[in-house]
Amino acid sequence: MKRMDLRMLGLFVLLALPVVQGCACHSTEANEVGVLTRKFTLMGSRGVQPETYAPGATYFFFPPFSTDWDTFETKLQNLRMRAKGEGEKGRTDDIEFKTVDGNDIAVDVTVAWRIDPAKAPHLMQKVGRTTLDVESRLVRPATRALVRDALNVLRSEDFYTADKRFAAAESARKLLEVALQPEGIIVEQVILQEHRFNPEYEKVIREKKLAEQMAEKLRSEAQAAAEEAKRNLESAKGTVSQKIAQAQGELEQTKLAADAELVRATNEATAILKEAEAKSKGIAKENEAMAGAGGRTMVKLRIAEALMGKQIIFMPSGRSGATLQTMDMNQILTQYSAARTAQTSSNGQ
Repeated sequence: MKRMDLRMLGLFVLLALPVVQGCACHSTEANEVGVLTRKFTLMGSRGVQPETYAPGATYFFFPPFSTDWDTFETKLQNLRMRAKGEGEKGRTDDIEFKTVDGNDIAVDVTVAWRIDPAKAPHLMQKVGRTTLDVESRLVRPATRALVRDALNVLRSEDFYTADKRFAAAESARKLLEVALQPEGIIVEQVILQEHRFNPEYEKVIREKKLAEQMAEKLRSEAQAAAEEAKRNLESAKGTVSQKIAQAQGELEQTKLAADAELVRATNEATAILKEAEAKSKGIAKENEAMAGAGGRTMVKLRIAEALMGKQIIFMPSGRSGATLQTMDMNQILTQYSAARTAQTSSNGQ
């Protein structure tokens, strides 16, 4: 059975070999699509065929020498339009235009684009036979015109603002998309890179930016100083309020202590006054009592008690010393009592 299969396969190859040798063979790489052009044909139409041949395959066409085969890359392409550096060959390719405020500016631009595989036959008919043809004949001229249209609405200073540059790049991408997508070109991204003003104007812009940065720095420093002064003022207010509260507390304590001392002194003075009044009343009562007969009797009694047990000597008087005089004790006691009463009254007052 196996021998029979090998024989059949060999016979098939022998029969097919003349057919294959009589066909045109074309291939596509992994990132290519193929487009067939029939120069002449026994059947069908001549010219570019509407079919697109997929990547990574080999195709046979009969009869031989009757077809042309072209391929287009389907991977992402980067069109770089930039100024040539010193020593580089070729012409300067950056995009030059005027800003709204009338200044000349040049910008390096990169456009990321790719071919729509389904539109490869259309590009073959209308533009060129290779990817390079499509870039040089279609993508580059459209980019130069439409990116310029998107950027010349900006002011000179806008190129120093990232958000405005990004917005302008996206506007350019949309313009290219509208113009190129019907032709089979898909625009993925537009990137604005280095820009260059007239040297004199660029110097003015740079100096202005430096002045604005300095002014902003001074404003920030002034604001920071104002905030610092505000914080210091609030701190000073807090310190003063604390000292005022402390002084008020000390004042209240002093007032309370003074009030307590006043109450104590008042109470003490009142007590002394009452005590003095009581003594004065007692002395007055005593004086009243002593002023009467009972007082005189009391004095006499006290004198008698004082003289009790003591010797009384009578001394003679006169020149000769032989004369004795009588002494009235009642009279002596009365006089002594009156003198003692007067002395007591004067002490009481």
